[in-house]
Amino acid sequence: MGASRIGVWLIGAGGGVAATTLLGLTALQKGLTAPTGLVTALPEFAALPLADWGDFVAAGHEIRDVSVLQAAECLAAQSHALNPALIAACRPELEAIGGRVRPGTLVGVGDAIEALAAPGIPRGESPRQALDRIAEDLRAFVRENQVAHLVVVNVASTEPPIDAALVPPRWCDVEPLLDRPDDCPLPASSLYAIAAFEVGASYINFTPSLGAAPAALDELARLRGVRHMGCDGKTGETLLKSVLAPMFRQRNLQVMSWVGHNIFGNMDSRVLSDPRNKQSKLSSKMRLLEEILGYQPQALVSIERIDSLGDWKTAWDHIHFAGFLNTPMVLQCIWQGCDSLLAAPLVLDLIRLTDLAARRGETGTLTFLASFFKSPYGVTEHRFDRQYQMLEAWAAKQRDC
Repeated sequence: MGASRIGVWLIGAGGGVAATTLLGLTALQKGLTAPTGLVTALPEFAALPLADWGDFVAAGHEIRDVSVLQAAECLAAQSHALNPALIAACRPELEAIGGRVRPGTLVGVGDAIEALAAPGIPRGESPRQALDRIAEDLRAFVRENQVAHLVVVNVASTEPPIDAALVPPRWCDVEPLLDRPDDCPLPASSLYAIAAFEVGASYINFTPSLGAAPAALDELARLRGVRHMGCDGKTGETLLKSVLAPMFRQRNLQVMSWVGHNIFGNMDSRVLSDPRNKQSKLSSKMRLLEEILGYQPQALVSIERIDSLGDWKTAWDHIHFAGFLNTPMVLQCIWQGCDSLLAAPLVLDLIRLTDLAARRGETGTLTFLASFFKSPYGVTEHRFDRQYQMLEAWAAKQRDC
């Protein structure tokens, strides 16, 4: 029997985003939920030959001692974000997925993430050893589950920032560094990307971590005939900015300052309590205002951990702008949503769209997916409506094929 299924491999499989994604996938497969929140369920994508939910089989990597089922039950019990009855109905499938989860790597993850790791997670690996082990996990999954196309999605915690300029621009210069741990700047997110490319898989970086951002890794993806995209899923406050900022620009209203304050209490907030990890996230959230407005107003973004909120994120924005006759005015707005439930449908959309791109023979950076990311690779357009038009234009071409 030939390979026919689509593999979903989630890095950070025991996290809230992964658990919600896998619960949602299982619920869709069993007809237990409507596709609310899924872009690919909109009428404009109905004619695309997207994979059916039943075509997917899932697994992943995790460094903590937590199962997919436990992560879902935690979201239900502590954050009241998931329906316990739905989890119970999907329990056998979630347990089966959990049985396919393999130990992740700690190479280059930083102190905050390493502190979360279970005792059995390999320590002291060289980048090459970690890469080889990850790649073998992916190959075994593909082989054992008759996977025709594998999509690896990074939904793990945010790593400390690494300047992509520190990575040599050519793959031939990066590859030898894998055997020289003291000289290799690549973090875990990049090793997962390389492993995916080497086994012929697609890679999606849903985090602000380095991932496949360096030019050398994009070169490797093209050499291997695979595809990738990132980074940092656009789910909440930054999504709002990408919608509101064009309004100020198009009405010629001068934004003098834009302050955003984010509070939440999930595992991501715990990792982001480390200033180094937080900087990766702040950099991703800050950069789009100047691109959209054409100038840089005074801007401040803060992210704070409030344990009692759990997975429920509140983002408060204060926008101070000048109107006609230089009259100062204010727009304030509050965004409240469950972090994992905002992200999960986008992860499922990205998997379906990436799979279709693979079947169409596309390689390299999938820029048509820009609307899903805060910092989309290869795209300088940050206005959400125009990014979405890029997706619509791509979809129209696929319908004509």
